[in-house]
Amino acid sequence: MSDVSISRSASGTDTGGLGRTWVLALGTFAVGTDAFVLAGFLPDVAASLRASTSGAGQAVTVFAATYALAAPVVATVTARLPRRALLVAALVLLAVANVGSALAPDLPLLLVTRILAAIGAAAYTPTAGAVSAALVRPELRARALAVVVGGLTVATALGVPLGGAIGAVMGWRAALGLVAALCLVTALAAGALTPSLPGAVPVPLRTRLAALRQPGVVTVLPLTALGMAAAYTAYAFVVPALHALGVTCSGTVWMLSAYGLGAVTGNLAAGVAADRVGPVRTLTVGYTLMAVTMAAFALLAVTGARTPGVVALLAAAWGAASWCQTPPQQHRLIEAASAQAPLLVALNSSAIYLGISAGTAVGGLTMPIGTGTTFVVATALTLAALTWLAVSPPSPTPTR
Repeated sequence: MSDVSISRSASGTDTGGLGRTWVLALGTFAVGTDAFVLAGFLPDVAASLRASTSGAGQAVTVFAATYALAAPVVATVTARLPRRALLVAALVLLAVANVGSALAPDLPLLLVTRILAAIGAAAYTPTAGAVSAALVRPELRARALAVVVGGLTVATALGVPLGGAIGAVMGWRAALGLVAALCLVTALAAGALTPSLPGAVPVPLRTRLAALRQPGVVTVLPLTALGMAAAYTAYAFVVPALHALGVTCSGTVWMLSAYGLGAVTGNLAAGVAADRVGPVRTLTVGYTLMAVTMAAFALLAVTGARTPGVVALLAAAWGAASWCQTPPQQHRLIEAASAQAPLLVALNSSAIYLGISAGTAVGGLTMPIGTGTTFVVATALTLAALTWLAVSPPSPTPTR
């Protein structure tokens, strides 16, 4: 989760249970909601800012791209800062940026505030992972990290649908305002409940990028980006895509909820499967499911079929296939270079957001052509991911 290492002795506090970790998870929930909530009402954003839907989709693209590029830089620059102060500052920046997004009068200003929000997210999420590990007993560290990562996953399941529901009633600006309020509440809670924790010795940016040359890593991280690009080619434009498939405005929230439920289920199941049958088999099943799902969506769009029940099942499968990628990919990275696991997991997070930004950019180009075209491209990208996985060499013996 993080490339910041905080030892128990360095923290100067007694570690214990998971209680305070839930506060950090509330922050990652806010980050996850902020990253994708605009996808729930892009047509409204476009109309309000007098822009095209694909143009409004750039708000999702720039957030993801900025997060991907900023995460290693921000981690290097802020490494020596006290952790509590960094957590609070990152959440305050997120809150201010979301207020700016909610008040943006035009698309350029919205994009600027989305960039600022992504920088806050890039500072918060890895730090929250490191702090959660420092706050608990050693035997609970894996669960603490799972709780923090779970905030992002639950945001996919609940945050985006809830944001869409709020946006439908009060407007998209109100939804972003509520995200800002959640960030401020979490900042207050983190400031009050998180003990004073020192920073760490910074890892030079050159060292971070050198990890990309590790045997095995050069094949794993590009697959992360490719797989997430396939998953998110249509997601940023999910509302117009669902409308093209015959889903009504009121039914959109339910379809997003089905996607979120699938995301949580797929993420949890993939973690278990990667341990039991191996990460490559788990990814093979996930990418196959995604290819079938994207192809089915394309067929429905091209034929003009109106089957809401089938769309709901496909939405759940879409979520499961999208979020089943992360556990096995992290498993493969740790197998390839266990000594650099924290750094590689952080780089994997950057690859995730790089893939999301690329996917939404591709979606912005294909959506004006037609929903069917977008899903055909998503299918092709998924097949490319399957091919990459098949031809990639097996992970080498772990380096320790």
